[in-house]
Amino acid sequence: MIAVEHDPGSDWTEPGVFRVLPGVYRIPLPLPQDGLRAVNVYAIEHEGGLVLVDGGWAVEQARDRLQHMLAALGSGLGDVSRFLVTHVHRDHYTQAVTLRREFGGRVSLGRGEEPSLRAAADPTRRRWGAHVDRLRGCGASPVVERLLAAYPDEGADVSVWEAPDDWIDDGSDIVLETRTLRALSTPGHTRGHLVFVDREAGAVFAGDHVLPHITPSIAFEAEPPELPLRGYLESLRLMRTLPDMLLLPAHGPVADSVHARVDELLAHHDARLEAAAGTVEAGATTAYEAGRMLTWTRRNRVFDDLDPFNQMLAVLETAVHLDLLCAQGRLRSSAADGVTQYAPG
Repeated sequence: MIAVEHDPGSDWTEPGVFRVLPGVYRIPLPLPQDGLRAVNVYAIEHEGGLVLVDGGWAVEQARDRLQHMLAALGSGLGDVSRFLVTHVHRDHYTQAVTLRREFGGRVSLGRGEEPSLRAAADPTRRRWGAHVDRLRGCGASPVVERLLAAYPDEGADVSVWEAPDDWIDDGSDIVLETRTLRALSTPGHTRGHLVFVDREAGAVFAGDHVLPHITPSIAFEAEPPELPLRGYLESLRLMRTLPDMLLLPAHGPVADSVHARVDELLAHHDARLEAAAGTVEAGATTAYEAGRMLTWTRRNRVFDDLDPFNQMLAVLETAVHLDLLCAQGRLRSSAADGVTQYAPG
């Protein structure tokens, strides 16, 4: 039998059931072949059953882990009555869908995710969808070649992309037996990302919006909006208008202060905007060229040391910074042969 423990605050990926609030438990689920290693789902006791914030990735290891850990709470997979999913990415949404098929739980998702979910469920979609086109528009054809060599652009598995039972609107209250959660729209990581705020408990189920140790990717989704970085920064500032609360993230340990991490993320993106502008001033003309001049991750790795998937994320991340600089009037852009070119403003 797995014991229910207070959150140790050490290795956050360690398997277990960790009490983070009265009636709320953090359960890390594995992410096979993913550098993040785990995703936190949060089980909330409710009317003799459970509500889960996020569902995990629909792989056998995650399903087995979740079943094993829920047993420590005296529950099973069939006792989950509802999934409140912060966003549509595979590691948050797909296991909720597969468990719904088997046990009938209700799946809820932010309304802003509808365009990306519709695109993900398109049976004609290729594995990399529009990402390859965006990379080519960034002048990153070498990255496309490396990406497709490593991960063939076969037909995508659309079996796990089904509509939720209901769409959650910004500002909606989810009233549970023991608490009320306010859903707030926080676009940026995805266009329909939500956080769930428990004001009475002083905690935010933050999904990937605010992560304690890493910065979330911006607009890596099937249908990104225009200027997603601007939306993300506005969403971070929204969190700063709320009272400071306990941070319950999807990746990483629980942290005492949402505000402290928001301030760090805002400072990080200010620095990245300056660095991105500096690459154009130094002669970079495309997002690919600029991305190659920047360093990546907390270890300041050079671009060529990244694997093809993370090179893709780096180029797309660079592009959203350059596009925001253009919107701010600090740079200007034009198109040549389908490639966006940047120049000092």
